[in-house]
Amino acid sequence: MKNRRNLHTQIVLAGLILSIFNFGAHADEVSGLAVAIQNAKNSCSGISDSMSDLKRRAGISTAVTGVGTLSAGGALGAGVAKSAKDKEIDEKIGKSATRVYGGGAVVEYGEITDEMVNAAFDNLEKEVKEYEKMDSESKTLGNVRTGTLAGTAVLDTAGTIIAAKNKVGDDLQTKIDNCVKSIKNLQNERMRAQTENTATDIELATANKIITNCRDWEFIDLSPINKRATRAVVSGGTGAALSVIGAITSASANSDSVRSDNSDAGKQKEKNLNVASNILAGGATAASGAATIFNATQISAVKKAATMSDKCEGALK
Repeated sequence: MKNRRNLHTQIVLAGLILSIFNFGAHADEVSGLAVAIQNAKNSCSGISDSMSDLKRRAGISTAVTGVGTLSAGGALGAGVAKSAKDKEIDEKIGKSATRVYGGGAVVEYGEITDEMVNAAFDNLEKEVKEYEKMDSESKTLGNVRTGTLAGTAVLDTAGTIIAAKNKVGDDLQTKIDNCVKSIKNLQNERMRAQTENTATDIELATANKIITNCRDWEFIDLSPINKRATRAVVSGGTGAALSVIGAITSASANSDSVRSDNSDAGKQKEKNLNVASNILAGGATAASGAATIFNATQISAVKKAATMSDKCEGALK
């Protein structure tokens, strides 16, 4: 009898021990899925804010370089108008010189009257005023070209600085990589919990929701964001450099010392400087326009990732 009681006691104790182990194992499984869910929430949270910052900066850079493109285009337009005005001035001076020196007519002294003299002075005064007006318009157009090129330089420089910073940095990339790893781990934990029936329906539903909305991070290519940022930096920097040189050249071409030099060499120098200024304005327009395009296409690349991050973080709540 005593042996039987001892045996029964041992069996009961063994059963209790097994029950404790089974309960502990069940608790561990539930805890494992819960921990995996929490890890996924920790790893994938905050990415959406970073993507929003990228999108915002890309928009600002696009707007800034877009205005820079318009400014450079305005400089080119002013430069072309100035060249046309300068050509008109040269033609007018040539015609005036022909009337004064090229007539070839001989007028006898007795034929000159006061009316003729007064008329000649009136015509000369009128032509001088017209020349001064046209010259003033030419100088104004030159100043506009100089000012707009200087403005383009400032705008493109600002856009370049923003674009240089608007990249997926190591910290953000690491966070995304960790998010991908945590989702894979969550998938494994969910499968194990389903197979061993160690999770509640709420835990399984939560895990499924997170996995469904966050697993595509693995397939999102972020490299276009950085590539377009780099191209925007190069184009914007080129536009800024051309604008600076163009503004300096334009200011020199429009200076009083150059404009007042009526020698053949002086006139040729002014013409060369004006041509160079217009070419630089055209180059700045093209480069600034390219930077604007790259910034705009970067927005589309960021939007794709931002949509993914918003979808994922919506499932984490």
